[in-house]
Amino acid sequence: MPAAQPQHLDKGQARWQGIWRTRGPLAHLLWPVSILYGWLTALRRRLFAAGVLKTVRLPVPVIVVGNVVVGGAGKTPTVLALLQHLQQRGWQPGVVSRGHGRRGTGVLEVHPDTPATDSGDEPALIRRSAGVPVFVAARRSEAGQALLAAHPGVDLIVCDDGLQHLALGRDLSIAVFDDRSTGNGWLLPAGLLREPWPPGKGNPFRPDLVLNQRSESPAVVPSTSPLERPCNLPVFEATRRLADHAVGPQGQRRPLRDFQDQPVTALAGIARPSVFFDMLRARGLTLAATVALPDHAGQQAYAELLEQSTGPLLCTEKDAVKLFACRPEPASGDARQAWAVPLELRPEAAFFEALDRRLASIQRIR
Repeated sequence: MPAAQPQHLDKGQARWQGIWRTRGPLAHLLWPVSILYGWLTALRRRLFAAGVLKTVRLPVPVIVVGNVVVGGAGKTPTVLALLQHLQQRGWQPGVVSRGHGRRGTGVLEVHPDTPATDSGDEPALIRRSAGVPVFVAARRSEAGQALLAAHPGVDLIVCDDGLQHLALGRDLSIAVFDDRSTGNGWLLPAGLLREPWPPGKGNPFRPDLVLNQRSESPAVVPSTSPLERPCNLPVFEATRRLADHAVGPQGQRRPLRDFQDQPVTALAGIARPSVFFDMLRARGLTLAATVALPDHAGQQAYAELLEQSTGPLLCTEKDAVKLFACRPEPASGDARQAWAVPLELRPEAAFFEALDRRLASIQRIR
């Protein structure tokens, strides 16, 4: 496959990702719009806090996982790590999500064979990886109600990417940050922030826990501005690394080191594809080509790339939900091989200890 060119990348997204690094001329030009955005989001929070806009409470505890910054900050790996921990503690969790990029907005249960185009990439990945009930809907409360009706044994709901979705009541919220920290510290569209950081003490929707993720790879350079740690808001650390193996369409595993002695094509349709590419290189892989697709790219884009490839194609787990569907069972001797490289998240033990204490207090209150 010839060296991939940047035309596959969402150029608007790439350009915007560069704005937040500094308070340069374009960021200053957009700053007045960010002030208006801040006023509108603050008004919305006040309306929910006053009860003018309604919040729906579910009959089971709800944990909301989200990010204060735009782009992939590690929400889905956090959700998967939470689900594993909760199951080990005896909980029977389920997951609700909007299902960003999917067709339709109504309530849908996500099954292992549900196409990602119908469920959204992240819900499909969560369902296949964790094996827990997953429902998607534009209104997360409706997804939660449908999930509990279909799976009455579920005793806790995890909401994926719902920090700003105030219509669903939460008992515990977790804000996720990555190596970008808060960028230039300004609100959208002049910066990364969806809401002000640090949150005000009087903000009833401020997160309960913060998980600050850092890549284990030295190739991923963190922001020069460390994350500001508000008083009375616990901040915990987590490391992200690529697994030591890749996974094929039928679940077969292959050591990642097996790919070191051959040229491979790397594919990523995520918010920051370069991070995945840098992590592969840091593991000693030679990338003959890199293909950066827009986040939530369509199925056809993956099918075309697979047809053009002439050797191993490595992608993220998120991309695999669409890529593997294009070639679930390659023909014998076909050199076009698709492999997903899992991302492992390792939060510090204190994070789960704080989570368990919070859940114990929620159970007492309920």
